[in-house]
Amino acid sequence: MKLYFSGHQETYAVEQTLLTLFPQERPSYPTDPPGGDNELELSFSQGAVWCTATAVLRRAGETYTRRCRCRRSELPQEDPVVATRMTRRTLQRAFYLAAVDCLGTEPPWGLLSGVRPVKLPTRALEAGATPQEAQRQLRTLYRVSPVRRQLAMDCAQESLRVKRSLHPEELSLYVGIPFCPTRCAYCSFISSSGSANQLIPQYLEGLLTEVAAAGAAVTHQGGRVRSVYLGGGTPTTLSPAQLQRLIAAIQTHFPLMPGAEFTVEAGRPDSITQEKLDVLREAGVDRISVNPQTMSDAVLEAIGRSHSAQDVRSAYHMARETGFDVVNMDLIAGLPTDTPASFRTTLEEVLELAPENITVHTLSLKRGAQRNWQPQDLPDGPAVAEMLDYAWPTLRERGYRPYYLYRQKFMSGSLENVGWCRPGYASVYNICMMEELHAVLALGAGGVTKQVGDGQVKRLSNPKYPQEYLRELPRIVEEKRAWTWGLPQVQG
Repeated sequence: MKLYFSGHQETYAVEQTLLTLFPQERPSYPTDPPGGDNELELSFSQGAVWCTATAVLRRAGETYTRRCRCRRSELPQEDPVVATRMTRRTLQRAFYLAAVDCLGTEPPWGLLSGVRPVKLPTRALEAGATPQEAQRQLRTLYRVSPVRRQLAMDCAQESLRVKRSLHPEELSLYVGIPFCPTRCAYCSFISSSGSANQLIPQYLEGLLTEVAAAGAAVTHQGGRVRSVYLGGGTPTTLSPAQLQRLIAAIQTHFPLMPGAEFTVEAGRPDSITQEKLDVLREAGVDRISVNPQTMSDAVLEAIGRSHSAQDVRSAYHMARETGFDVVNMDLIAGLPTDTPASFRTTLEEVLELAPENITVHTLSLKRGAQRNWQPQDLPDGPAVAEMLDYAWPTLRERGYRPYYLYRQKFMSGSLENVGWCRPGYASVYNICMMEELHAVLALGAGGVTKQVGDGQVKRLSNPKYPQEYLRELPRIVEEKRAWTWGLPQVQG
């Protein structure tokens, strides 16, 4: 879509709104004058009392015009951050309303385009608003639908519950294993096939070096680890001996709190063996994932998975028999060749297994995966919405509650990913990581460490690819030794 701006340069905000409303469109900034088709003129003018945003959207031979305004006093010169925020909000609202006139429908998250919509009601509740007032903000300012407002409010309440339990010296630990048995066709993560990969032993040695350095830094600063998450990739691509060695190193070098939550993404059922489960259980891992994504063999074949739905069931029962009391299962709505009917069947089968956690993702096709599919292979936005419209009330009826959610770019239907749990089984790590409640120390290739404090998030990123990570390991280790994490410093 051609974009023409006047009186402002809010490029990023407008592009985010464009992506939400017209996900197939990409912005362009032509030098020729407006007056054609598939274009947006968005202007901002300031008067003595009022400031006005005007959106003129031309599409399919029709013109849609909307104006929104705010008081000049709401753009204080002494506070440019507030002034910019209000300018941006007024412009986005004008564009949004013109687009809704054009489309004849509103997206479920309304004007919200960010990754973390739960932060809005959380901040409102922390500032003293009642739940009703926080919901009203989502409705009136951002035009969020009733179902999504309730999701956000439920997750905000859970976020605040966890936040109240945290102490200043606590942090969470993420350790990344960027290897999988095979690469799924929809995947855009930085991962390598582990089936014949000779890099794993070398990678593990490098990772253990980083574990030792980072653990020493946290211990020296008086930190305590509240939760550990071993993710990927697929961590159970490692052999039993490699898993045992890595977990022992984490427990040796890091000051884990008594009863610290310890999660391992076993993930792919074709990577799960009895010996690996025994190693994890004996090491004290208390949460694992067995992730089918779908229980349809036809869809599994379409996405390049080398296992069947029966393999998922077998892995799940094996985990239960090994003694795991908390199991998560991931599903994806919008997978290639899937339909609302087959997705419903998948959900019902997973509910019959009765895991403590069910995470429902909406397919987000990043550029790295888009080339694998033709448009006709993918369920359209309404079909994906139908999947979630069935999932959300069904999960509530079966005793699950939403406890964290996030959104992504290029997501089918501009929808969301939601983690659901039975009461008492919310993952502390997932909430702290997604809502940025405290520091998350990330080790391994692709790890992004977050230091949280004073209303800001400071990031330190490791290289994405395993080979690059190993080449830069000396620098990475020194960074970990020097990083302060924002924790209380030991004196003396």
